[in-house]
Amino acid sequence: MANNTLKRLMARIREIRKARGWSQEAFAERAGLKYKHYQSVEAGRKPNVQLPTLEKLAKACGMELWELLRFDDAAVMVGEDPPDKGHPKNKRPA
Repeated sequence: MANNTLKRLMARIREIRKARGWSQEAFAERAGLKYKHYQSVEAGRKPNVQLPTLEKLAKACGMELWELLRFDDAAVMVGEDPPDKGHPKNKRPA
């Protein structure tokens, strides 16, 4: 992935993550990634992020990958919690 595109993507993911109030560690867990790996990706120290990782990041944001790549969409609009998709941390009490 082109370096500039990756930077924009990671900035968008960071913005969405922060809008939802998730720490890097909590977000990495939601995405099924090791915390240190996610930390390196978000910081831009991993210049060759694989497609499966990007798909996990999008899913953790409650989005499809193509939606995540729509850089013109405001993070505030997509910053709401995704619907409960079976993730135990997203379950709400009855």
